[in-house]
Amino acid sequence: MTTGSSLPTHKDKPLFTPGPLTTSLSVKVAMLHDAGSWHWEFNEKVRAIRERLLALAGVSRAGGFDAILLQGSGTFGVEAVFQSGVSPQGKVAVLSNGAYGERMVLMLQRARIDHVVLRTPEDVPNDPAALDALLARDPAVTHVAAVHCETTTGIVNPIADLGRVVRSHRKTYVVDAMSSFGAYPIDFEACGIDYLVSSANKCIEGVPGFSFVICRRTVLDATAGWARSLSLDLLDQLKGFEKNGQFRYTPPTHSVLAFEQALAELDLEGGIAGRAARYRTNHRVLVEGMRRIGLHGHLPEAVQGYIITSFVYPRHPRFDWPDFYKRVAEKGFILYPGKISQADTFRIGNIGRLFPSDMKAVVNAVAETLAEMGVDTAA
Repeated sequence: MTTGSSLPTHKDKPLFTPGPLTTSLSVKVAMLHDAGSWHWEFNEKVRAIRERLLALAGVSRAGGFDAILLQGSGTFGVEAVFQSGVSPQGKVAVLSNGAYGERMVLMLQRARIDHVVLRTPEDVPNDPAALDALLARDPAVTHVAAVHCETTTGIVNPIADLGRVVRSHRKTYVVDAMSSFGAYPIDFEACGIDYLVSSANKCIEGVPGFSFVICRRTVLDATAGWARSLSLDLLDQLKGFEKNGQFRYTPPTHSVLAFEQALAELDLEGGIAGRAARYRTNHRVLVEGMRRIGLHGHLPEAVQGYIITSFVYPRHPRFDWPDFYKRVAEKGFILYPGKISQADTFRIGNIGRLFPSDMKAVVNAVAETLAEMGVDTAA
């Protein structure tokens, strides 16, 4: 089955989640091969992927950037930046308005890295003015870390405005772009990003298995000797790639093969611009459909991204999330529970190999389920 854009559609039960997400059949098929982790053919694939990631980011080695693949989920990549990119005397300012900002705080606590947290409510973007004031009064801060698309709610934080503040104070800037890279254009120089972290199983539509870090080389080179972890040592891994093209430890070979195919399909769709257009359409169709059946998003439209949307529970005594989730799943649609502390919500993702027809179908499934449960959304 194909769409008008000639992209292959999925055959499995669709996942309306922020990742792992629905992948194309051809991405799955790419994993039906074994690859020798030391063999030159596999190492060439890794090299080409690293080059392609730099190109997607709009940067290059000649311009002072590099790309590092790291076994493990996106969380591993973020933690690797902290574990190996912050000096023993360093201090990190974390901008948090959701669960993934708070996860950064937990990482820093476990690593015993000095830090300060600048919080805003879950429905309010990170505040550049507040960051400016924080950095002015706390010169000990060396790094600033922010989440671009906070999938707790789907809010998009102003990483360019934050980056200008970070640059004015000459700090190192870390951006978790887990759920945005590949679907949102990100200008590294305008944002002043030093480390950007994302994952194979997000908007590039690969499968889980590795994260990647796109970093400013001079910043990374200055971290020699700082690493608190052997396996999460980014500089050591980069030197390994430069030495022989290999991962230092067993690579996620099948995930790499899938990612190679996913990158080819991203090109087929028209790159980041093309993928963003599909995701934006998915989001519009979803939100319009949910409004028609009486369900509304938690966030104001001005700060709502097109990656994932949080919907407020119907105010009806018969609505029960576990029962609702099970019924929708039995109809063939996998939703995502809410993570917001200040409201009862569930989430529906727009990313992965999903199309407007899928969004219409999930809205219909939600409407049918609410009717079966006797939930009146007008109540």
